[in-house]
Amino acid sequence: MTAMFRNDKLVLFAILCVALILRIIGLNQPLWYDELLTLYTHLRLPWSEMMVGYEMNHHYLYSFQAKLLMGLWGESAWVLRLPALFFGVASIWLIWVLVRQVSETRYAHITAGLLALSYHHIWFSQNARGYTELMFWCVLGLILFLKGVSTPTRGTWIGFAIVLALAVFTHLTGFFFFFAIGVIWLAWSAIGVLRGRLEFHELKWPSLGFILGGVFCLILYAPILGSVFENAATVGETSAVDAMKEFQNPVWTVLETVRTLVSGLGSFVGIIALAVLVLCALGSFGLWRRAALFPLVIWAHIGLTMALLYALGMRIWPRFFFVDIGFLFALIVFGVAWVSTRLEAFIPALPKTYLFRLGVVGMFVISAGLATQNYRAPKQDIPGPIDLIEENLSAGEAVYAVGYVGGLYVDHIRPDWELINSSETLATAIENPASKWLVIGFPARSFREIEGLSSAIDGFELVKRFPGTLGDGDMLVYRQKS
Repeated sequence: MTAMFRNDKLVLFAILCVALILRIIGLNQPLWYDELLTLYTHLRLPWSEMMVGYEMNHHYLYSFQAKLLMGLWGESAWVLRLPALFFGVASIWLIWVLVRQVSETRYAHITAGLLALSYHHIWFSQNARGYTELMFWCVLGLILFLKGVSTPTRGTWIGFAIVLALAVFTHLTGFFFFFAIGVIWLAWSAIGVLRGRLEFHELKWPSLGFILGGVFCLILYAPILGSVFENAATVGETSAVDAMKEFQNPVWTVLETVRTLVSGLGSFVGIIALAVLVLCALGSFGLWRRAALFPLVIWAHIGLTMALLYALGMRIWPRFFFVDIGFLFALIVFGVAWVSTRLEAFIPALPKTYLFRLGVVGMFVISAGLATQNYRAPKQDIPGPIDLIEENLSAGEAVYAVGYVGGLYVDHIRPDWELINSSETLATAIENPASKWLVIGFPARSFREIEGLSSAIDGFELVKRFPGTLGDGDMLVYRQKS
């Protein structure tokens, strides 16, 4: 690991300051569906009732932190999102530490800088969910793993066990990351023992780390352990009846991830997607002799997570791979450096590192441009339709909340509205002689799930579309034609 100088600290400090500013801007925008659902169904519960059963939408460690802050400063959106903001910025610092651990400080600066500007990282750092916290624990876990493999001390591996448990307690998908680390460690250890590089006694502290981590997980989830296993056993059944079948397709997951990563770049999307994959592969190759375990863990996590989710019949959401975003940025940077070095060898007239610097500038320009999309709209403007309808509602008119988000409105926000969540409730609404308003959230899902909704809309006019940065996050407001 390279020596750290005063200028390195200043660069890191500047990167973290920029990251913080970009994540504070817009932090108080309206909460979206999952955030509001967590608020109404968990955060408003007494402390004693927050772990009475497992629910997929409830990120337990994050919820405890958010509830604590709510007790201090209230239920504002920015308060609920503070832990995500904190762990988002802190995870950038940890990525810097990790890259510097396996490579050079300049690569750490570049990777951290790209992550600070990352559209997705900013988005999730302003999302009252546990994903940036999960990323924080996973990066810290990988740092401790790499350190523990090179110098297997008791303290390092006990720390690893604690971090493993905190990651899984933040979100169950943390298990997949540490499972991937475990698989790579077992393979690495077996090869080391067979080749005589490792003695069995050198494996005691790593073994302790994984075993203790599992025990700590069981202790943390003990109050709801039965519910966890019950949900895990039945989640495949709920996924099987989901109208959005593509959510269970690994190919869709890859394409959707690429689409959102480079959205807004038009015809260049395919080229950039291919370039990203190639650079990640070349970056892994270039890092192989120096720190082979780093890329092995990343690719193992991505592959094993997809395989396990697919085998269980679960939805393969792109957000389940959010923890990898910093690692992939690092591999891209290493890939650009590898390609630049080889090309410069064929063009002696070019100044040394000229192509690498040019590539880095290009990445920063693209990242900065994509980052601006975070500020064009809220994640999902759930309050927008309420304000619009209240201003224009005439006496005797009925308001129906439609689809996936309808229950949130009717159960928690506007109990005076009525719910359309099936073809039967749609037919009942259409039979109502009163003039009607329709509020449709997650329109792609709603129009697919509710049979007859598309044809029923013919009798309505679109009053306003409230855009959202969330995928399928637009809110549509229709009013019946007179």
